[in-house]
Amino acid sequence: MLCVGERAGVKERAAAGEAYMYRILIVEDDEGIAQSLSRQIASWDMEPCCVTDFHKVMREFAAFDPQLVLLDIMLPFYNGYYWCSEIRRVSRVPIIFLSSASDNMNIVMAMNMGGDDFIAKPFDMAVLISKMQAVLRRTYDFGGTMPVLEHREALLNTGDNTLTYRGEQIPLSKNEYRILLTLMENKGQVVSRERLMEKLWETDSFVDDNTLTVNVNRLRKKLEGAGLKDFVTTKFGVGYLICDTRE
Repeated sequence: MLCVGERAGVKERAAAGEAYMYRILIVEDDEGIAQSLSRQIASWDMEPCCVTDFHKVMREFAAFDPQLVLLDIMLPFYNGYYWCSEIRRVSRVPIIFLSSASDNMNIVMAMNMGGDDFIAKPFDMAVLISKMQAVLRRTYDFGGTMPVLEHREALLNTGDNTLTYRGEQIPLSKNEYRILLTLMENKGQVVSRERLMEKLWETDSFVDDNTLTVNVNRLRKKLEGAGLKDFVTTKFGVGYLICDTRE
């Protein structure tokens, strides 16, 4: 994943306390087009990020947490329709398709798969920026989307409280969701049992030590049943941990 934050000059911007208005994820395998898009988007005070690993688009999507996705149709490994459907499983973030395959069938399919707009290549950059701004206004003037947390390909959508792993949703109770959310927000750090009970009390759920153990065990069984073995680690006498490692 190549983000604008990796380029020279952005550290100076951050030091000055300046922030980008929106984060834009570019899923485009033509490096020339991707870099041209990135430069133009950055010039409009938006933060671009180009996907570089087309096997793991969802991992890069979750890590960057974009507010808009520019998505090509013809991509390595899986096409844009596939990635659009995967994104739609976990997020309502706006998606604009960019493609030279601009016949009516492809446009209709892009919209039916969950796209918000379709722009044919070659495109005028000013028109693209104008359409992006219009989509962003429509989406975020009425409240933005919530972030998606990712670990080992498991995607926790904090907007609708759903957990998705490799395309399948894992049902969670309210308490199980709050426990997993707290652990994923603190990935790589041990979260004490007391802290977890406090988080559950915030939702008006009375939880004692035994109830917490039951909820954690149920959560573990659901994760393991979906193929996420050892997702939550116990630190005896301290609490629980999601290790900040990649498989």
